[in-house]
Amino acid sequence: MKQIHLKRGKEESLLRFHPWVFSGAIHHTDADISEGDTVRVLSASGEFIAVGHYQQGSIAVRVLSFEDTAINDALWHDRLGQALQTRKAIGLVDSPQTTAYRLVHGEGDMLPGLIIDIYGQTAVMQAHSIGMHRQRQQIAQQLMEVMDGRITHIYYKSETTLPFMEPENGFIIGGSDENTALENGLRFYVDWQRGQKTGFFVDQRDNRSLLEHYAHGRRVLNMFCYTGGFSFYAMRGGAELVHSVDSSAKAIELTRRNVELNFPGDPRHEAFCEDAFKFLDIAQNSEPGTKPYDLIILDPPAFAKHRAALHNALKGYTRLNAKAFERIAPGGILFTFSCSQVVTKEHFRNAVFTAAAQARRSVRILHQLHQPADHPINIYHPEGEYLKGLVLYVE
Repeated sequence: MKQIHLKRGKEESLLRFHPWVFSGAIHHTDADISEGDTVRVLSASGEFIAVGHYQQGSIAVRVLSFEDTAINDALWHDRLGQALQTRKAIGLVDSPQTTAYRLVHGEGDMLPGLIIDIYGQTAVMQAHSIGMHRQRQQIAQQLMEVMDGRITHIYYKSETTLPFMEPENGFIIGGSDENTALENGLRFYVDWQRGQKTGFFVDQRDNRSLLEHYAHGRRVLNMFCYTGGFSFYAMRGGAELVHSVDSSAKAIELTRRNVELNFPGDPRHEAFCEDAFKFLDIAQNSEPGTKPYDLIILDPPAFAKHRAALHNALKGYTRLNAKAFERIAPGGILFTFSCSQVVTKEHFRNAVFTAAAQARRSVRILHQLHQPADHPINIYHPEGEYLKGLVLYVE
């Protein structure tokens, strides 16, 4: 196994079990090392520290083990088995009401660079590192064994996460046209071929369920709706009206299909292909007598994918939430989110509070939201806590 030698003193974070080696910590590497190689990480004095996948870039090594062990089928089987047991413990495996959940969440499951979402009989696997991409077939075989008949198909989707590798999306085991799944008894289509992420945002499952309890009798606006998850939960919750908005025509079509799948012919729902800021401006200047929305969901894509974009991202969150505060009816409920990893809970709260002050609205926090239990956070890797949200009562 090839080796990487750290600069003196740069092993401290690894001794605290942080699963990343940054490029600036490396003193030198073996001459013939290449991206995706499994490597041993050594201290400046030559002591073993960790083993992981090497990759060029800021994060140079994603640690797979802090023990000097082989990275082989036995390790994949063990880690996937641990991930399955975790999902069993939280009641997601073999549930008759929910057939969609995350089985592997990267560092949270000690498999950095790997995402696996389950949709009924199909697992969608996504690599975020070249090392995981190179070992996808071995992992897929071990996944089939661990799942023990729970899945029959594995779809590999890494074109967007490893674009420089140009991997081909497609089934690596099995193949199926069946692309519907269940979440808390509601059905939805999964577009794992062309959709964002693995085809559906399973990380909002608990938050969608919470929204359902607030929806009765309310006029609901679901911004950045994507597949319409919050929309059909609101409808089951008894919303008076639900408007879904997204700038993507494909997302709007998928939202309409999902709503129709659960509430065929229901006149309460309408979808709009429109820019979020423009739609909120139009809604604010709507005709006199038009009732305002009294439940709004803001679930935008990541405004900041790296730290250099943080300042502009926070300005974007403030502007977006200010428009929602201006539009929402007195006594309204606002569900607002950020999925940007570099935006901390404190950053996000300050942006939302600034927006409330700009709109001159009195606001109370009802809930502080986060990612669900099938997106676990490695206690040694706080960066894994990416989803944050607030439920606000707006007077």
